[in-house]
This record gives sequence, C-alpha cells and structure tokens, in this order.
Amino acid sequence: MDATAGTAGHAIEIAKRLTTGRLVALDRDPEALEIARERLKEFGEKVILVHREFSEIGEVAEELKLPPLDGVVADLGVSTLELDSPERGFSFRSAGPLNMRMNPETPLTADEIVNQWPEKELANLLYEKAEERDSRRIARSIVRARPIRDTAHLATVVAGVRKARGRQKLHPATKTFLALRIAVNREEEELGQFLSRTPATLNSGGRWIVLSYHSLEDRLVKHAFQRLAQEKRFRVLTKKVIQPSEEEVQANPRARSAKMRVAEKIDPAWQGPDQAASKFRFWGVALEPRLQLPGTQRRECAGLAGKS
Repeated sequence: MDATAGTAGHAIEIAKRLTTGRLVALDRDPEALEIARERLKEFGEKVILVHREFSEIGEVAEELKLPPLDGVVADLGVSTLELDSPERGFSFRSAGPLNMRMNPETPLTADEIVNQWPEKELANLLYEKAEERDSRRIARSIVRARPIRDTAHLATVVAGVRKARGRQKLHPATKTFLALRIAVNREEEELGQFLSRTPATLNSGGRWIVLSYHSLEDRLVKHAFQRLAQEKRFRVLTKKVIQPSEEEVQANPRARSAKMRVAEKIDPAWQGPDQAASKFRFWGVALEPRLQLPGTQRRECAGLAGKS
C-alpha cells in the first residue's frame, strides 16, 4: 500500500515491479489522485486508488477486505503539485490565497489562523509545530499587520521581523509556513493515528517504509519504530536514519531534508536480537544505506524549495 500516493511517483515504480498481488494507493488530495489515476491507468486492475486520509489505513484495509499487506510506504509532507500551484497557498514564492489545505473538505484554512487566532495561540503554534525561535516576535508582527492578504504578504511580514542567524540557507518564512500547514491539515494527529494503526495491517515479514521531512515527523516515526521493536513486534532495518547523498541533493534539491526509516514485522514467536540490515530492498531495488528512492521529489515539506 502506498499510503500517500500524491501524483504516483512511488506508485508507478511499485506497480512496475509487481508480478503478483495488487497495489492500493491512498491520498487525501483529490486533484493529485486524479493525476495519479491517469498515470497509473496502464496497470489496470493491478492498482486500486482510494481518496482517503492515510490515517485511515486500517479502515481502508477492512473495507476492501485486503489480506495482510506485504509492504506499506508513506512519503510525508506536501507534494510538488501542491507546492507549485499558487492557488493552493502552500508556497511563499508567489502570491496565493492563505489556504494550505491538502483536502479541500478540511474546514480550517491558514487564513483563519493568520487573521483570527489570538497572538499567544499563534506564537505557541509556531514554536511547538516548527520550533521557530522567533515565534513571539513573528506572531506580534502578523497581528499588527492584519488583515494579511495572501501568502506573499505573509512571507514579507515574517521576513521583515525574523532575526538572521549565521549563514541562513532557508527563507525566513519557511518555519511559519510549515507550522501553518501542519495545523491546517492536522498532520501530527494524522501521523500519530497512522503509526498506531499500520502495524495491524501488515503481514509477518511485511516492510514499512516512512519518509519524513522535518524533525517533528521524524521523531514520531523513530519513537514508534523503537517502541514496536522493544515489544518484539517489529525489527528496525535502519539503525541510522537514511538521508540523501550530496549527489542526489544536487540533482533534486527538494530531497535534501528527507529522512527514511524502515521496519519489518516479525513473527510473534521471534525472540532474537534486533538485527539491522546494512543493505535491504525497497520495492525490489537493493539499497545501500543512502537515499536512492524513485520519486522522492514527489513529496516534501512546505517551505524548503524553491522550497521542499
């Protein structure tokens, strides 16, 4: 199962390698899912596309009456489609509405947070969700500049008040946009539910791959995998998180913050020590402990590229 299909970057590579079985691909973004549907149509009934949140992986497996899964991949963050569409409001590179919703049915928008939330709540959000050290100063500036018209206006307000620290590589508004996106899409809650529900859907020996793009996400994944390993339910195949090589970052700048962790479900009777693989397979491709994933550029964290 590809729990975050996006525009099918990973799904295409998975489908190409399937000799038996099927691929189920989920995504909360209906626009991305339609693009994925078109790109995957050559695979016919081998691929099933479902418009659902990835936190609902258990419900989807039950509704489709799926057997235990042999693999689950989740590529977290925001897609290139969303980032490069100004009307979606994810990027500070061009003017767009303060939207940031991955699913258009989500009731909360960035506009509500930016223009209506109290200053203290806004500052807490920036600090807690994006570890923004200038959160109070930024929140105060946003409140004074209300109404904030669009993403470009917001980026200008933040850049004008945020302190420069050393050789700053990221845009000053990166963390502000990240925190807003996380709040609008309930990303922390969604990821928590996904991490708690996925183990029950996997077959013994099934692989679980998660790519994250910022410290909050990676921390949640790391701790979940460690807990499952301690419970002797999974073994972690990535003793150290896998990150992109310098060559890949040069070829694909949006992959620079990617972190990949992999775990394997084990038989309940297995009592041996945790064994990390120095080499493992990602959908049929042998990988060294470096990031060499097809379609990594498909998903990323808002703020880094052009972002990422």
